[in-house]
Amino acid sequence: MSTFISAICEAAGGSAGIVTGEPREAVRTSWSKVHELARRGAAALIDQGLRPGDAVAVLAAAPLEVAPAVQAVWLAGGSVTMLHQPTARTDLSTYAAETMHVLQVIGARRVLLGEQFADVAELLDGTGIEGHLVSEILAHPDLLAEPVETGEDATVLLQLTSGSTSAPKAVRISHRNAWDNLTALANRANLVPGESVMVSWLPLFHDMGMVGFLTMPMTMGVELVKVTPTDFLRSPLLWFELISRYRGTHTAAPNFAYALAARVLATATDLDLSSLVFALNGAEPIDVAAVRSFLVAGAHLGLPSTAMIPAYGMAETTLGVSIQVPGTPLRIDVLDAVALEVDKRAVPVDVELTAAALASGEIRAFPTLGPPLDGIEVQARDEGGKVLAEREVGSLFIRGIAVTDRYLTSEGEIPTQGADGWLDTGDLGYLTDGDVVVCGRVKDLIIMGGRNIYPTDIERVAATVGGVRAGNAIAVRAVASGGRESFAVAVESRLADDPAEVGRMVKEIQAAITSTLGVRPAKVRVLAVGSLPKTPSGKLRRAAAQDFFE
Repeated sequence: MSTFISAICEAAGGSAGIVTGEPREAVRTSWSKVHELARRGAAALIDQGLRPGDAVAVLAAAPLEVAPAVQAVWLAGGSVTMLHQPTARTDLSTYAAETMHVLQVIGARRVLLGEQFADVAELLDGTGIEGHLVSEILAHPDLLAEPVETGEDATVLLQLTSGSTSAPKAVRISHRNAWDNLTALANRANLVPGESVMVSWLPLFHDMGMVGFLTMPMTMGVELVKVTPTDFLRSPLLWFELISRYRGTHTAAPNFAYALAARVLATATDLDLSSLVFALNGAEPIDVAAVRSFLVAGAHLGLPSTAMIPAYGMAETTLGVSIQVPGTPLRIDVLDAVALEVDKRAVPVDVELTAAALASGEIRAFPTLGPPLDGIEVQARDEGGKVLAEREVGSLFIRGIAVTDRYLTSEGEIPTQGADGWLDTGDLGYLTDGDVVVCGRVKDLIIMGGRNIYPTDIERVAATVGGVRAGNAIAVRAVASGGRESFAVAVESRLADDPAEVGRMVKEIQAAITSTLGVRPAKVRVLAVGSLPKTPSGKLRRAAAQDFFE
């Protein structure tokens, strides 16, 4: 069997497990019990006709459904795809059509459903896709005697890329890819069975939640405390109450969560966060102000000053590309804005990083994202493919055992790597002292007057205007009068139905961007809350936002 499957079986013999049910009624389930349920589920799937190599989709949110369900698929020799989940606002007819498209792309004929998604089974009637409740397969009377023989090149995950809906694309992850990245991640994070405690509320349909904070502890035999995103959003302080109560050592979240945490931690009491040594932030480019505020707000509760761990990851490597070494102080690269935008060089400047300095438009600031994980190489290249020196900004390319070799799309399989084995990430960035720095996405870059302008800089300035919701500003390419390239800005505001306030915000956004960055937006729109298009994991979808300006 593959090394990945062997690790799952070995972890089942340890004492670690998963705690669920917080904050209402905590229940601890050992990985041994999860494995037993998975063996029942695997036996059920094989009885239902699952064959080695078959793709199985999973639509479930409860950790105690997802963990044994995905393990059952793997023990039976299949691959897993976590489907994006409908919400209360989701149009079910649209969701059904998009989900069927995804199932066709990955070639799945079977969907495992959690209890809260049982009604989806009706949507599958007459489609040729089988829907099975997770609870039913886990109740199978027999246990699978031995895992189905699975090779290292077999598919273990088909991960949907961010925004995979109307034009879905799945990343094929082999057992070899997954195990290489998981072990590299565990080594960098200093995960130690019997000592480390992982705490997470991240959704399990996203790779950080599914791979980093379910598959990782389940294969490494590490203790996990798991709640849902709903639990976190209902009470953000719960995240840190659990870290304090269970002596959590490792956690992860996107930018917005650390910004929210900074607000609730500032006035919190009776919490001990001294055990937290690894608070990963993998949302690139990382918000400098958010991570600094988080560290300052948690200091009076014992939060170590080195707890914040910036990282760079993508589905194409299973999860991680580079991660800062734990125990390393947060390093912010403060750069000359002109050199970055005009010369494509990351020239450091000796300026104190303050809100006023950033507002001046003369500097840019990016956290360094640590050295590449063991087994992964990273290069920056120019448009002609030339490998760049340190601090020269270009397209980032990656290579290594963890890197996938193909995508699955509506048009069939597409190779991910060039003839030299390197994958173009689509990200702009540079290397410095062996660390990776990401500046933005190549496709999102706005070029005006020979300057490379990053949308995140525009969005940061727009968000400073009164009435604009934090984290809900988006900048996209646009064509101004005369056909010259420009950009447009859309923001969300709770005042979007007040014409006077909308007029004020439009003028102030135009003025703030022009004075700070020296460029003027061609258009500005103020939208109601919930209007901006986002991926299921919460990232802004700039390409989709073009519709607001056409």
